[in-house]
Amino acid sequence: METFTVAFHKEDETEDMTVYKLSEEDFAAKTEGGTRHLFELDTNVGYFVFFDAEDKDRNESYLVLQYEENEEDPVACYGFELKDFYQFTALYLNDLEFSEEQQASEGDEEVYGPIHHLAHLMFHIAEAGNKTA
Repeated sequence: METFTVAFHKEDETEDMTVYKLSEEDFAAKTEGGTRHLFELDTNVGYFVFFDAEDKDRNESYLVLQYEENEEDPVACYGFELKDFYQFTALYLNDLEFSEEQQASEGDEEVYGPIHHLAHLMFHIAEAGNKTA
């Protein structure tokens, strides 16, 4: 398992984040006790599946699989600390309410919302992850 740090822009209002890039063996060990699919995010840098998992000793992990266009297998699996994974989940959930409010106002112009911010963070993570073996 490789560890790397992602430094975000000041405007992203997100602290540096420690990310774990899992190998296939790491993934198998981390998910041996089962997984729970939480949500998905389709972006221009990939398709991301967010889930949590347990290993054989019931230790929890907070993971994201990254898929690229037309690829059946993931190109990367990232692990996160709970506080960072919670931030992703909060952005996703906040967007549900934000989208409802936007639809009610019936604006033609798409406004930068929580889901866009989540996609932006995942862009930085994927970019940094590509530089890791």
